[in-house]
Amino acid sequence: MSEPTASAPKAAELAALARTLDAADDLAPVRERFVLDDVVYLDGNSLGALPAHVPDRMADVVRRQWGELRIRSWAESGWWTAPERIGDRIAPLVGAAPGQIVAGDSTSVNVFKALVAATRMAGEGRTEILVDATTFPTDGYIAESAARLTGCTLRAVPPQEVPSALGDRTAVVLLNHVDYRTGRLHDLPSLTAAIHASGALAVWDLCHSAGALPVGLDEHGVDLAVGCTYKYLNGGPGSPAYLYVRRELQPRFDSPLPGWNSHQDPFGMSPSYAPAPGALRGRVGTPDILSMLALEAALEVWDGVSVAAVRAKSLALTDFFLRCVSEYSGPGRVQCLTPDSHAERGSQVALRCADAGEVMKRLIARGVVGDFRHPDVLRFGFTPLYTGFGDTERAARILGEELAR
Repeated sequence: MSEPTASAPKAAELAALARTLDAADDLAPVRERFVLDDVVYLDGNSLGALPAHVPDRMADVVRRQWGELRIRSWAESGWWTAPERIGDRIAPLVGAAPGQIVAGDSTSVNVFKALVAATRMAGEGRTEILVDATTFPTDGYIAESAARLTGCTLRAVPPQEVPSALGDRTAVVLLNHVDYRTGRLHDLPSLTAAIHASGALAVWDLCHSAGALPVGLDEHGVDLAVGCTYKYLNGGPGSPAYLYVRRELQPRFDSPLPGWNSHQDPFGMSPSYAPAPGALRGRVGTPDILSMLALEAALEVWDGVSVAAVRAKSLALTDFFLRCVSEYSGPGRVQCLTPDSHAERGSQVALRCADAGEVMKRLIARGVVGDFRHPDVLRFGFTPLYTGFGDTERAARILGEELAR
């Protein structure tokens, strides 16, 4: 292996700076709330780390609530109200007042509910759906299906071109808050305002922003939003997603998936459907109680933590990582796809290199876990609740060593 590109004094300087930054980090104690090891885990933008108290909580759910109380737990253990209770727990993390978020189903299912319901609310003559051209593929698949179902046309548009693409036929626009490949943060306030000015509705996918940065759903008048909980919210693999329905729209929200759990009288077993009031009409069938309660327990790591503090640390971590990568990696070896501007950056750094897949395999073998996106992108997700500056320096240093091979 050739020598790392950074000099020994420069490496020592960066390592010392990392120690200083960690010592001054007010969020550093939160790391102790997670199950972690010596691995530098930079894949929390795919699956968050396990909160340390969740296993004991789930042991009680399984052994006592299910094992002893059994069906009584729907009432006595609060199983029945879990979707809205957990929704209210997520609400402050995305800037929403209580009563507007219901947890349950997958992100894909909730995208479908939101898009079809928004199209039904859009009004006469609104027959076009716009979708983020850089979206995560599933969102595009669901949008195509929703368009076929509702008789709308579908048009893929880059987020920056949405204002000029809007028209009097636009019913709804589906956008990602943060691009999953590049980590680019899109301008939710201005894009939502432009969508509303055209008379259309805005649906935002928050999978890569919730728990990493302020969202401001209520503040910016977002109509509907969806998101997963297994990334920055650390809810566990396959943990339930959530659906946000702005309070003013709730009486008009017409779900394409009405189920007995969203009926105004779920135990009346009526042959005709009458939707429950409020965000509850976003429910469908029986909730996945085990994963739901694991998520509820996981969200306790946010006690005493402000999203503003998380955002400040996220930007500091990604700034430091980019500085370290610049020092440790040879010129031209990688290309940064993530915007330099804080206003346009989420909580990940995406680097392009020709042999990205092999590089990531070698990084993982050396205890630095990020991920690879076809064909040539290295993704590093920074979760401020448990990622430190020492982790960040180590990851960039090992990356530099591997790129120099």
